[in-house]
Amino acid sequence: MRAVIRGDGGRFVYVVSALAALNGLLFGFDTGIISGAILFIDTTFELSPLVEGIVVSGAMVGAAAGAAVGGQLSDRIGRKRFILLSAGVFFLGSFLMAVAPTVEVLVAGRMIDGIAIGFASIVGPLYISEIAPPAVRGGLTSLNQLMVTAGILSSYFVNYAFSGSGSWRVMLGAGMVPAVVLAAGMSRMPESPRWLYEQGRTDEARAVLRRTREGEIDSELSEIEATVETQSGNGVRDLLSPWMRPALIVGLGLAVFQQITGINAVMYYAPTILESTAFGSSQSILASVAIGTVNVVMTVVAILLVDRVGRRPLLLVGTGGMIGSLTVAGLVFQFADPTGGMGWLATLTLVSFVASFAIGLGPVFWLLISEIYPLAVRGSAMGLVTVANWLANLVVALSFPVLLDGLGTPTTFWLFGACSVVALLFTYRTVPETNGRTLEAIEADLRGATGLGADASDDD
Repeated sequence: MRAVIRGDGGRFVYVVSALAALNGLLFGFDTGIISGAILFIDTTFELSPLVEGIVVSGAMVGAAAGAAVGGQLSDRIGRKRFILLSAGVFFLGSFLMAVAPTVEVLVAGRMIDGIAIGFASIVGPLYISEIAPPAVRGGLTSLNQLMVTAGILSSYFVNYAFSGSGSWRVMLGAGMVPAVVLAAGMSRMPESPRWLYEQGRTDEARAVLRRTREGEIDSELSEIEATVETQSGNGVRDLLSPWMRPALIVGLGLAVFQQITGINAVMYYAPTILESTAFGSSQSILASVAIGTVNVVMTVVAILLVDRVGRRPLLLVGTGGMIGSLTVAGLVFQFADPTGGMGWLATLTLVSFVASFAIGLGPVFWLLISEIYPLAVRGSAMGLVTVANWLANLVVALSFPVLLDGLGTPTTFWLFGACSVVALLFTYRTVPETNGRTLEAIEADLRGATGLGADASDDD
């Protein structure tokens, strides 16, 4: 579906969405910056392998904790104030890491940063999905994932810029800059109209819709009103209702598959992986930048396509590409000659894998979980799903070196490929099409026991 929004309302919703998507930049920056900084942190504090792992994974522990409480907190205080809170927490964590006198303070800073990332990974797509018009909601919500990839890539460049001096404090402290930009920008933006209406602030909700829409808003406001009136008031207990089960299965399944198919193993350990070929350290770092660049480019492609071809086609094609890439990657590493020229071929398979992820599971997962949950429990449901995502991320990050050592690189990639096959089958059988539909229409399907069937699409 090609959607064009004209006029001041249309332009404004793009500005609002772009600012909110900076939550994704914080997420991505934190993911990538530690890969370079840890080399010099190790020198400063003489870390043991165990403590090094604690430093790296501290942010993931914090993110899981932040996601666990963040959903209900965003429902309570509102999406806008929650974004401002996440920016402030990220600033504090980055500051603590930059001035850390001991490794204990450094780990505390990493965990605080992680809490902010857990917050941001919920509220970015949630806020955008609730403020964007249905016709362009997919593309605008996917801006959050684009900013995740941009944050990863920018962190690689920051690492490179300060690698000569070994200034890991500057690397980690650089995260304060996007946090300030996010807070300053969002302080002037409106609250989610759906959250406002749920709080009984109808006039404010109407005013926000007028600012972000062209033409009449009465039909959309009526749908929001009808949805709020059907809420049971049970909050989190609604998550356990039978009619919520299909949406929970979809969200939790995609959350786990997004991680156990291996994307962050590549993002965290690409230089280590490529050094098993003929690449040296400098070539491996250069190849990582190439992988990060492709991640950004293909996410842009996904944003351009998601409202035209739909969510399911991108998921199915992207996951299929991941299966092929991982299969070939295993073969390349199986027959790689450490003294030969297999490095660029190995890089090509990883680039193909990341490109396939970036057009499917990367952005579409975050978009879908912001669309398929009812208003009353949307924050809580996204919090639960995001916790599952971060826990799976933590498991992959901690287990990948062990898998490489115990199974070898080829078998590890084939294991990720097998997980991708299961992910493809799961997507085909359970994931709905939500393209072009209002959030209220999607909820009506759930309540009507239609099970969000895969055939439901373009139901304006």
